[in-house]
Amino acid sequence: MPTIAVLDYGSGNLHSVSRAIARVGGNPLITGDDSLIASADALVIPGVGHFGACMRALCHHGLDETIRAFCANGRPVFGVCVGMQILFEGSEEDAEAGLGVFGGSCLKLPDDVKVPHMGWDTVTWTDPHPYVAGMPDGTRYYFVHSYAPPVDETATVGVNDYGRASSAAVSRSNVFATQFHPEKSGDAGLQLYERFVKDVAAR
Repeated sequence: MPTIAVLDYGSGNLHSVSRAIARVGGNPLITGDDSLIASADALVIPGVGHFGACMRALCHHGLDETIRAFCANGRPVFGVCVGMQILFEGSEEDAEAGLGVFGGSCLKLPDDVKVPHMGWDTVTWTDPHPYVAGMPDGTRYYFVHSYAPPVDETATVGVNDYGRASSAAVSRSNVFATQFHPEKSGDAGLQLYERFVKDVAAR
């Protein structure tokens, strides 16, 4: 059973993410300890709230470099919500720099829609990533956010259209991330985590 570190930096649905991972066969380890993270088979980066606050918390605990190192070592990484946004270079929400794993910045959702975008909404898949292969367009997932990265053909896996088209899921090499919360998205969300856990176990 693969050990999957669930990053604890004071922000995120740590226990709901951990329960979801355990349910699909993973061994979740909630931790902010660099040595424990380094020895894990995979890393999940949850996140809830403010981009700048999350980045400052990561930097305060030295976990920004921990994430960069893990992303560089080839083992699977899964970012969720603000845990996805911090993988970008920045966000309009705050002047704090992001981790730069993905290029570009997260943009505020348009003023002509209700913000935050909260509740169930659909995703259209634009890339046959192994975690989403065969999932139908229009599958509904649970969103809670006010900012999102724009669509980027080099990284976007799934698109959500709420006021404008935004990246609902992105991937680059061993890093996969979603703007929605798989752990709050019923069977469809669990299927994503299950494929992630199986990928980790197969390495």
